[in-house]
Amino acid sequence: MKELEIGCHAEVSAYVHESMLATSVESGSLPVLATPMMAALMEKAAYLLVGKALDEDETTVGTALDIRHTAATAAGALVTARAELTAVEGRELTFQVSAWDEAGEIGSGVHKRFVVKAEPFFQKAEARNGNGA
Repeated sequence: MKELEIGCHAEVSAYVHESMLATSVESGSLPVLATPMMAALMEKAAYLLVGKALDEDETTVGTALDIRHTAATAAGALVTARAELTAVEGRELTFQVSAWDEAGEIGSGVHKRFVVKAEPFFQKAEARNGNGA
């Protein structure tokens, strides 16, 4: 992995569509952005931020997510998530994450990812679930 600068950041945006609603992912009874979908956008921002610094045989996996979802967002709204790198400790990366819609912040927290060698990691996962050779 190439060196990453503390403070670097990435953002991703998406319009909230039906498949992202709490009613669709069965995490709630109202047709608003589901917390798991907000979390996914936050993770995506972190993943994309790190991707350019990885060696060809590396990837990152999420290992921790401590977030608050503080405001509801209706279908059709544009949501943006941001990840800012705050710490690098060996292969562990820590990010401050946040998300907002047109009306303001909807969530924030901390996300951790770990740099792994892609193929051995995947083989270990398959073997754990009885799919490996």
